Amino acid sequence: MTLLPNKFSFRIGNAVLFFILIGLISGCIPQKETVYLQNQADDRNYENPYSDLTTITERYVLRPNDLLYIQVNTSNPKLSEFFNPNRSGGSSNQQSQSLYTYLVDDNMNIDFPFVGTINFEGCTLQQAREKMESVLVPFVSDAHVKMRLASDSFVILGEVGSPGRIKMGKEQITIYEAIALAGDVRTFGKRKEIKIIRPDGDGYKTFFVDITDNNIVGSDEYYVYPNDLIYVRPMKAKSFGIGETFSFGIISSVLALYLTIEAISR
Repeated sequence: MTLLPNKFSFRIGNAVLFFILIGLISGCIPQKETVYLQNQADDRNYENPYSDLTTITERYVLRPNDLLYIQVNTSNPKLSEFFNPNRSGGSSNQQSQSLYTYLVDDNMNIDFPFVGTINFEGCTLQQAREKMESVLVPFVSDAHVKMRLASDSFVILGEVGSPGRIKMGKEQITIYEAIALAGDVRTFGKRKEIKIIRPDGDGYKTFFVDITDNNIVGSDEYYVYPNDLIYVRPMKAKSFGIGETFSFGIISSVLALYLTIEAISR
């Protein structure tokens, strides 16, 4: 009469051990999937056609709804005031900077004081600066234009700590800086296939980057531009219902069930 319970408990024990083993295997992610900047083969398709960072920041082509910070400086302070909004009245630095901000409309135009409509179709920041200075020549011969993007942000979604729209703080950052700003890639995020959707002319281009590969450093794919959309996809393990607490939560529950059955069968 005691043989059946022993056989039953033995089978249950084997089943539990099997599930624990599967859980541990499934819950463990190979190190090569999570470690950044690994020494991998050099035969990658990453290209670096640039000599320094300053030329890379000028790659961005202006798009509708961009906000431009524009300030005109001349040798004559009184003359400069005609082209720059009045900052008097004790406004804060943030408020005064917003007075220099101009929205690029759907036709790629801005409306600039005393000049009128200026079109920036197909212009990078450098080309837009040069165009501004040429437009100002009839008004002032020594105008120096200071221009930068006021809408310098990107969107990151998926398996990161803090998804959403994030302020870059400068015109262009690296993919590692972007990920750090988003709270790093979560445990089950695909570091080898990070998807980036980037505004390109009248449309968008899509490409994938492998941040575990140190060959990406210095390449065009290494940099994040304003208005980029970054998506970190989940690994298959997560789609199967295996989460970061699987090894502890599920296994402990199964083990508790096994111990209960073992105690009853004695």
